[in-house]
Amino acid sequence: MNIHEYQAKQLLARHGVAVPAGEPCKTVDEARSVAERLLAAGHSTLVIKSQIHAGGRGKGTFKHGFHGGVKLARSLAEAVDIAGNMLGKTLVTKQTGPDGRVVQTLLVAAAETIVREFYLAVLLDRATSRPLIMASTEGGMDIEEVAARTPEKIVREHVDPAVGLMPYQARKVASALGLKGDLFNQACKLVAAVYKAWWECDASLVEINPLCIVEGPGGKQAIVAVDAKVGLDDNALFRHPDIAAMRDLGEESPLEVEASRHALNYIKLEGNIACLVNGAGLAMGTMDIIKHYGGDPANFLDVCGGASKDQVSAAFRIILSDPSVKGILVNIFGGIMDCNVIATGIVEAVRETGLSIPLVVRLEGNNVQAGKKTLADSGLTITSGDSMADAAQKIVRAVRAA
Repeated sequence: MNIHEYQAKQLLARHGVAVPAGEPCKTVDEARSVAERLLAAGHSTLVIKSQIHAGGRGKGTFKHGFHGGVKLARSLAEAVDIAGNMLGKTLVTKQTGPDGRVVQTLLVAAAETIVREFYLAVLLDRATSRPLIMASTEGGMDIEEVAARTPEKIVREHVDPAVGLMPYQARKVASALGLKGDLFNQACKLVAAVYKAWWECDASLVEINPLCIVEGPGGKQAIVAVDAKVGLDDNALFRHPDIAAMRDLGEESPLEVEASRHALNYIKLEGNIACLVNGAGLAMGTMDIIKHYGGDPANFLDVCGGASKDQVSAAFRIILSDPSVKGILVNIFGGIMDCNVIATGIVEAVRETGLSIPLVVRLEGNNVQAGKKTLADSGLTITSGDSMADAAQKIVRAVRAA
């Protein structure tokens, strides 16, 4: 699950990470109030940030012509004007696609003078099955670009999950960033706090880019998380109801939200052949073989290992809600899954929806003969696939013919 920047900063602050003063706002009046308080506290410059689940906000453009989803303001009037040009407007960035995203929330925060920028992240290194701290002096840049151009500027520190982050490791990271004196001590505490947030929130990623040395109103320097991105492990959300409540359904595809209500894993794609498969690996293989035979998958849809008839019916409704779908390929390998349960669900779904587009079904495994008989006895127009390749070729041909 992804959360907004302001929510990520709330989680980080809760675990002791220094973040700029600021608050989320959903109306222009709220933005005015927050801006007034920050200016009154001595902050001379404010930053107004559009809160959407997409990168490239600063270089984005609103559909009504306003440029930039992240703007600086040096007066109350300027802050209010910017808020009015962002809230309720559609922001298009390199990650949103041409449709863009409607900005429902702003983060209005203090914009201190930035002296130096760094990169800091904690993630899971799947190669070693250990937490990994990554840091770089090249803050503000995509870490992929830094890795490609100057990999020597990235420091990596693995953490033993059995003992946790050791103080010497935090000092090693701070030293690699070239920090000394009070800033060194601040960095050590911040690295420990970021790791603690990652661990205790069951996060998959905590990324601070940039992590900055800033100069406050009194001239004192401090290390602050100026921007933050947090990705959370969906499988652990049952342990964190407060974090689960941060989910913004407005930032997710309506079909993906509907699928999650039925415990289905669904991701919309750009093609026209829908896939209904059990198992993520089989789903990816199914999409690959559709492409191999010249088709384009319209979705990734995994009904998992023990789907019920109701889940299969829900899956068909979700698939058919996508107007680009011109054919459906069902590819089931029954291990835990009973093929006849799937077949029964398919028959009910076809009758319920009045399906009029080509449907190819390939069943194999547990109780497959009963499943094939259920399909054959249904009297419905359902094409059987003898193998994965045969089924893929049949649905691609059928969609082209239609």
